[in-house]
Order: sequence, then structure tokens, then C-alpha cells
Amino acid sequence: MGENYYSLNVKEVLKSLKTSGKGLTKKKAEQRLDKYGINEIEKRKKITPLQIFVRQFTSFIVVILLAAIVISLLIGERLDAIVISIIVVLNGVFGFVQEYKAEKAIEALRKLTALKAKVIRNGQEIEINSKELVPGDIILLETGSKVPADARLIQIAVFQVDEASLTGESVPSTKVINSLKEGIQVTDQENMVFMGTIITKGHARAVITNTGMNTEIGKIAEMVQEVKEKLTPLQKKLKQFGKWLGVVTIGICAVVFGVGVLRQYLTIGLIETAYASEMFLAAVALAVAAIPEGLPAVVTISLALGVKRMAKRNALIRQLPAVETLGCTNYICSDKTGTLTKNEMTVREIYVNNALIKVTGEGYGPEGKFIPAGSEVLDTKNIEFLLRIGILCNDSRLNNNNRWKIFGDPTEGALLVSAIKAGFKKKELEKHFPRIDEIPFDSERKCMTTIHKINRENAAYVKGAPDVILTKCEYIDINGKVKKLTEEDKKRILNINQDMANKALRVLGFAYKPLTEKYKSTPEEVEKDLIFVGLQAMIDPPRKEVKEAIVKCRTAGIEIIVITGDHKLTAVAIAKELGLFKEGDKALSGDELDKLSDEKLDRIIEAIVIYARVSPEHKVRILNALKKKGHIVAMTGDGVNDAPALKKADIGIAMGITGTDVAKEASDMVLTDDNFAAIVNAVEEGRGIYNSIKQFVQYTLSSNLGEILVVFLAILIGWPLPLIAIQILWVNLLTDGLPGLALGLDPFSKDIMKNPPRKRKENIISKEVIQNILIVGFVMGIGTLFMFYSYGVESDKARSIAFTTLIIFQLFNVLTYRAKNFKINIETSRFLIGSVIISVLMQLAVLYTPLNVAFKIVPLGLFDWIKILLVSCTLYIILESRKMFMNYRGSRSRLET
Repeated sequence: MGENYYSLNVKEVLKSLKTSGKGLTKKKAEQRLDKYGINEIEKRKKITPLQIFVRQFTSFIVVILLAAIVISLLIGERLDAIVISIIVVLNGVFGFVQEYKAEKAIEALRKLTALKAKVIRNGQEIEINSKELVPGDIILLETGSKVPADARLIQIAVFQVDEASLTGESVPSTKVINSLKEGIQVTDQENMVFMGTIITKGHARAVITNTGMNTEIGKIAEMVQEVKEKLTPLQKKLKQFGKWLGVVTIGICAVVFGVGVLRQYLTIGLIETAYASEMFLAAVALAVAAIPEGLPAVVTISLALGVKRMAKRNALIRQLPAVETLGCTNYICSDKTGTLTKNEMTVREIYVNNALIKVTGEGYGPEGKFIPAGSEVLDTKNIEFLLRIGILCNDSRLNNNNRWKIFGDPTEGALLVSAIKAGFKKKELEKHFPRIDEIPFDSERKCMTTIHKINRENAAYVKGAPDVILTKCEYIDINGKVKKLTEEDKKRILNINQDMANKALRVLGFAYKPLTEKYKSTPEEVEKDLIFVGLQAMIDPPRKEVKEAIVKCRTAGIEIIVITGDHKLTAVAIAKELGLFKEGDKALSGDELDKLSDEKLDRIIEAIVIYARVSPEHKVRILNALKKKGHIVAMTGDGVNDAPALKKADIGIAMGITGTDVAKEASDMVLTDDNFAAIVNAVEEGRGIYNSIKQFVQYTLSSNLGEILVVFLAILIGWPLPLIAIQILWVNLLTDGLPGLALGLDPFSKDIMKNPPRKRKENIISKEVIQNILIVGFVMGIGTLFMFYSYGVESDKARSIAFTTLIIFQLFNVLTYRAKNFKINIETSRFLIGSVIISVLMQLAVLYTPLNVAFKIVPLGLFDWIKILLVSCTLYIILESRKMFMNYRGSRSRLET
């Protein structure tokens, strides 16, 4: 769209864009989307599937393998060359599938993290993905929002925008709506807002003028096209480890080749070409098998699939490194309202007719019962009168669009829901008792009054702070009878009010007054000599699922701190209900925190469970104190001012419902339902993902060590090669392929949240992993060579036995990662068991079909299989026994501490 919209007035802009204040129709928006395209900055350097496929054959190790194929052809080993070629292609296809899936998963992640925009369509306010915006759309902008496209302002209220990302100007730009002169620069277009800039103050309506690559930021998009995909710390470590392993492996394989050739020379005084080529091919195949080339793709897939699972559990990961950090998190600093609680005020208690009544039900769902305390008989009629005042002196509305939602003040919403629980219908009541006048709430009077026509008479219904209401009352209604309000009555009501307040309930008092036909609609006239009816006490109740999540956190060694802007009393009451606050725990207010020096805060930081009445600046200070102690901290936030704390936290968590765009942009993770339980789910997933990657690394390296030892020890002893090149490559394809990938696909163990968080600096190749690799490698190597020796080492049968034994060893090895006390849960190990079955079937196909000629092996008998299984299962028994012993030792040390 080429016009200078900043030089046109609002009417001219709307006319030029063929739109109106009611926005576009759905049909017009769809037509314009087809015409102008989606509203996003194009990523020009997108990798193609062909490039991914070609990339599988460009690594150094594959180039060596291709050279081995050429050498095989030159020395006349055509069959070997063909089989190696097929295995190379199969490896390439498998690598392509892995990498292509990883690319697709990351692309899906980008789509999940797309920003939303509020837009007027068909005269209705709706929320859509910002990429669906088109020129002519009317958008709503508010503090903390990110501008989704270039737009001309048409309505503003004290509106300022941070345009530093576009213009470099550090001071926010104050906006206007009047037209400006032609020919001015972007920096001076004060009636325009531009894609990617951030609203710092006020709210506005604007009409979109340009989208996608036609926006100002789109015009300079080439500058950001060169940005490379960032690797996570784990990916960087594994990449470096892979390079180191590659060098070491090639060195070992060179030694294998050198020792083999030297041994022949020392034995017979010459080096045969056929033997040298066989040794060379075996050394190359060993190098290919030993280097876990699939590791980067498996890591990416594990991370991406984990992110996808987290999104289903309402935790949207914006930065992949966050997945790793989640597994280390040992402190969660959480907001109270909406995260630990439902953010739905609920009436819990009613006081009427000198009786206290409990109200059941949670949130805005209109289901619940009224239960009298003690032996009092419930007088439904007078409860209904109190509830009727609450529902009529009320401006809120309750809607059910998939979930119950209040439109209006949450406190009034609680009163509305409590009345609906008793069977009231607001529309019917408003029809029978129409509102004819009102005196709105103000902070000085601390009450609200509505006046209704009741049976041709007028009556005032009043609600407000109990102490204020009582000062305006002269009478009290008990069981339908009006009597003088005594000092004793007032004292009793105020004591009840205090008891409720001590339970962190917010209390409102209710009263009424019959009015004459010619009443004066002034507070002084209407709000005096009132008749007191009762109290309603409410609270924002805790989410049901949070209590279980907190228990899971405690078991997992994660501490929880509540940080809230609410009162200390309220925060403590909610924390106690959730099991977060116990005897001896401390709570601090923002004022108390201000009086503490940094040194004093450092000393007591780990003893404080609740921070109340705090500001975003306090959050940063709390965060710094915890990090100084070496803790890994996750922190929640939703406002613009929370951005510094979210950025500084190890895991910044923004609210998806109440959070501003600024908070979301600063965060590592967004909770789509604002629910604390989603944080705990994300920590669990983070631990599971890291564990899957660790298992894959351990499995691959331990199995590869076994392969190296089988060949290397046989050469040192002076035996013929137990495995030739094509057999080594087949073992690698069969065992590193599907079983290795399945480790990242099956659900992780639920026991993962019974362990303390891992240390951030913990190496994925830990001492325990090294021990496991050595045990597996030596058991596998010695067991395979034992079988090779027992069948005479010289025959094809001996090589067939060694070949199959090594594969079965590795399949028993992978099964230990899903076993617990020698048992495997089939339900949670379907992918792994399926991959093992497929691998066995593929080996049977090689053994018992004409393929055995190409692999230079012979079929095996039943007795041979029994021997193979008996020897191979020793690895399973050793590893499971070791796990049981280590678990026993760990539980004993925990009990002792």
C-alpha cells in the first residue's frame, strides 16, 4: 500500500483503505489475505528437503566410506561395494528422516510462539494470530502490546510507543491522531505505529496500512536474514564432544589397521593386498560405527518433541535452552493470583439472621450448596433476600463460552455466582425489580447503591465495606423482622467480619431501605437509616491441581516462593491452604523488604516463603539474592515492569492470558492457562528430555565401545576379524537406528520427579555414565569374543555367531533403559519394544534369506540361539543388578542425611 497515510485525516485513511470503525467483514479479510499474503517477515534462506538429503553424504566419515567403496571395486570385491553402498544410502535416508523431522518440529515451534492481535471484525472484538492481519483491519493496542503491523492511529488515550527497535530513539514517541505534512521521515510520523515496536503507555485503536514485507521493518528484513539458528548449550557441548570423539575414533581405527597389517607382516614376512584391504575396510567401518553421527539429530528431535508435549500441557517454550535449564531448576518464584489461584473470586461464607453459612463450589461455575454452621436451621427466604441484594446491586454478567467467565468486576462476579447457586436468574430479577436509579461506588463512600421498583414501591439496595455499612444502619433484618440495631449487634457483626478477614476473606456488608416516591437521589438522603441484612465473604480460591503440583515439587527437591502484590494475610491464608506455609516459615511485605540490607536479605533469603505487596523492582532483588546462593530460579511475571526480572531469571515465565506482549517477549516460557501446575509439568518434561538424551548418548557410546573392543582385542590376540566391514555397518544401522531413536519417543519414567534437580554444570558424560559405558563395552566385547572363540574363530559359523551375539547384546543393553527391578512396563515402552522386534526381524532376514551370501554368514540353529541369548542376557542381569544396588545405596544415604 503506497499512500502516505500519515498525511491524511482519519476519515480519508478509512476511505482509502475501504474500511470503517467496525472493521472488515470476515469475507473481505479473507480476500485481502489472499491479495497481500500473510503478515510475517519472510525467511528467505529456508533449507530444502533436497539440501537436507545431500547433507547426509558430505560428512568426513561418509567421504571415507565412499572411498572404501571405490577401493572395494578396484580390488574386485564388487559384492562388498554394493552392500556397503546400500548401507550408506540407508544410513543417509535414516539421517534425512531424522533431520527433516527436526526441521519440521522447529518450524511448528515457531508457529506456536506466534503473537496474537486484538482486532475488530464484523463489529466484534476478537483475537487472532497476528500473521492473519490485513490492510484495513482495525486493531486494539494497549500498554505492553507489541505492534503487529504498520498502522495509522485513529483513536488514542495518552499513547506512547517505544520505537527503539526501528528508529534507535531511546525516548518513547508520544503519538497523535491528526494528519501531518507530506515528506516527513518515519521517525517524525507521530500518528503512525510500526511493526515490532512496543506500547509503553495508554491504549489506542489503529487501522492497518501495511503488513509483512511491506512494513518498515520488512523493508530492512535482509539485515536479519543472516542470523543463524542458535544451538543450545547441550547441543554445543555434544558437537564439541562429537568432534573430539571423531578424532579419537579415527586414531583408534588407524591403530587397528596398523596393528593388523603389522601382525601379518611379522607372522609371514609380507602384507597381502586382500588382507590389507579387508583390514582397511574394517577400520573404516569401525570408525563409522563408533562415531554417533545421529546424535545431533536425536538431540534436536528430543528437544522439539518435548517442546510439543509441553505445549499440550499448557507450557509454551520460546527458547530451546530453557528445556535444559528446566531440569536444573530448584526454585520457583510464582505469582499468586491466577497462577496458584483461579483468579475467580468465590463467596465462601455468608452471615445472615445471626447465622454463619458455608458456601461450596469453586470459581465462576454456578454449582454449589449452602451449609449452615452448627445446628442452626437454614432460612432460605432470608438468605435469598441477602443474595437478591447482591445480584441486583451489581453490574457484572456471567457467560459460558466453553468455560464460565465474568464480564465486569470480579467481586461483583462472586456475588452474582453465589445468587445463581441459589437458583436466581439475573435477567428475571431485573425484569421484576427494575433498576430505576443508582449511586455509583466511589472510594470516599466505599459503597454502591442501586434503586429498584418493587411492587410499585421504591427500595434502595446497598453494598460496601462492612464497617461503613454499619455506620449507615439504624436497623437490622432478622428472619424477616426489622428491629433496632444495637451496639451489641454491631459488635457481634464486626467480630464476625474480623474472623472472616483473618481467614483472608474479602467481606462486603449488605443493607436496604424502603424509599418514598419522591426520594432525593443523593448519598446523604438515600444512604442513611439503612436496614442491615448480612455479610458475604469471598476469596480467590486455590486451583485444585496446584496442591498436587506442590507436593510433586517438594518430592523433586524444588522450593516454591510466593511473590504477590496482594496483602500478606491473604497470601499466607492461600499458602496454608495449599500446604506451602507451615510453622516457622516467614513472610515479608514489600515495606519490610525495603528496610533490609542486601547482606541481611542474603542471610535469610532461603527461609522466606512469601513476599507480599511487592513491586517488580523487588522481584529483581529477590532473584539476585537467590542466584547469589547458587540457585537456579524460575520466575513468573505478566506486566511490562516484570520484563527485567523475567530476562534475568534462569527461566522467565510469562502468563499467556494476563501477560503483556513485552512480558512474553522477555520470557523463556509462556503459560497458556496461567496455571502453576503447568510450570511443574514443564520441569518434569525438561528433566525427561534431558534424561532421554543422556540415555541415548550412554547407549550409543557403550554399544560402540563394545564393537571397537571386539575387533581390536581379536587383532591383538591374533585371531581373524570377528566382523567384516559390511557386518559392522549393519550392526550400526540396526542398533543405533530405531532403538536409539525410540529412547526419545517413549514416555519418561514418572519417578523422574522423585530425584533432586541435577547440577547445572553436570556433564552429560558424567562419572556414572563413564562407568556404565566401560561395563557395557567390556561385557559386550568379552562375551562376543567368547562366543567367537567357542565356535573356532576360523569358520563362517563363528563369524555369524559373533555378528548375531553383538546385535543381541546391544538390544538387551537398550532394554535396560526402560527396565525397573528387571521388569519392563510395556505400556510406556511401546516404541522401544517395537524397535527391538523390528531389529530382530531384520537380523533374521539377513541370516535366513539369500542376503546371508552378501553378508558372508550362515544360518544358525536353535541351540546356537539359546547360547546367544544366555550369553547376551548377562549384560541385562549385570546392569539391572547394578541399578538396584545403586538405588539401595542412594536411599540409605538419603535416610542417613
